Amino acid sequence: MQTELLYLLIASVFIIAVLYSAVGHAGASGYIAVMSLLSLAPNEIKPTALTLNILVGSIAAWQFYKAGHFSWALFWPFALLAVPFAFIGGVINLPAHLFKAILGAVLLYSAFRFFVQSKQSAQTHSPPMWAALVSGAVIGLLSGLTGTGGAIFLTPLMLFKGWSEPKRAAAVSALFVLLNSAAGLAGFMTSNTALPNYIFPLLLAAALGGTIGSYMGSRRVQPATIKKLLAVVLLIAGLKLIFT
Repeated sequence: MQTELLYLLIASVFIIAVLYSAVGHAGASGYIAVMSLLSLAPNEIKPTALTLNILVGSIAAWQFYKAGHFSWALFWPFALLAVPFAFIGGVINLPAHLFKAILGAVLLYSAFRFFVQSKQSAQTHSPPMWAALVSGAVIGLLSGLTGTGGAIFLTPLMLFKGWSEPKRAAAVSALFVLLNSAAGLAGFMTSNTALPNYIFPLLLAAALGGTIGSYMGSRRVQPATIKKLLAVVLLIAGLKLIFT
């Protein structure tokens, strides 16, 4: 890779990691968008995004857990089927332009909802077990297929359905991203090549950005601000899916 492109990619990874980790996400959709715009090889984009996701997801999960926002009872029903389905999705290489366009439209609609409705309902309730299991399986499969961790689907779902308040949703999504990304990467590596040789500076940028963003999101940023940040994240992810 040319030096100028590598510097641009490193800076982009840092900024994406800060923004996404503040809402409990790890940034895969943003990394994929930047790498696609830089015309990197398709067989390098997916494993690189998932590897960065694992690192930033680990940092975000730890920061939100330390801040007291994580709920095991909310997490495990979504994760139970998500992980094996993420592995399945990682094995499949699906050229799905229509599929991405539909998902992108859903994310853009979600972003619009968050922009126009930033207030959080005073009442939250636990999701029905069947709904959490089915949602986890579907989101896990989507995360494996698209090379993301699934938080761009899980967090809006929990908030729209009133299953969680923003910071708890972010904490649950962070660990969800970590496990799904690991499963998706394992699935991808069963039939594909190793990681690119420029991964190490990207990991350093992601670690720094993820630490800053998740610290601010878990301790400093107010819930309404998290929802607005989430809207920006969803907007980026939706546009990426539609136009790349």
